[in-house]
Amino acid sequence: QVQPAESGGGVVQAGDSLTLSCSVSGGTFVGDDMVAWYRQAPGKEREVIGTITWGAGSRRYADSRRGRFTIYRNYHENRAWLHMNGRKPGDTGIYYCHMQRESVVYWGQGTQVTVSA
Repeated sequence: QVQPAESGGGVVQAGDSLTLSCSVSGGTFVGDDMVAWYRQAPGKEREVIGTITWGAGSRRYADSRRGRFTIYRNYHENRAWLHMNGRKPGDTGIYYCHMQRESVVYWGQGTQVTVSA
């Protein structure tokens, strides 16, 4: 059973940058996979940050996330990344990597990011 696995969370200071990583436990990313990053802030619903197609590397972002977030993938390392600039306390939450392969979706366990003022 494949499952996305996030890493890189922790406590950061407001204004700092942070990069999260997503790999696939039990397998690898393959050409038609769609990889997405989500965030769930305390007491709020999970929201999409953006997506990237594994094969072509095409990216799309939610309008509210554009500019401070960058999603990319390293084909040879078989990892997807979420880079975040200028963290704010409102960016605190659990960040999830999501993978869609054909009609099946897979969620990672999530990684906690806490931004201190």
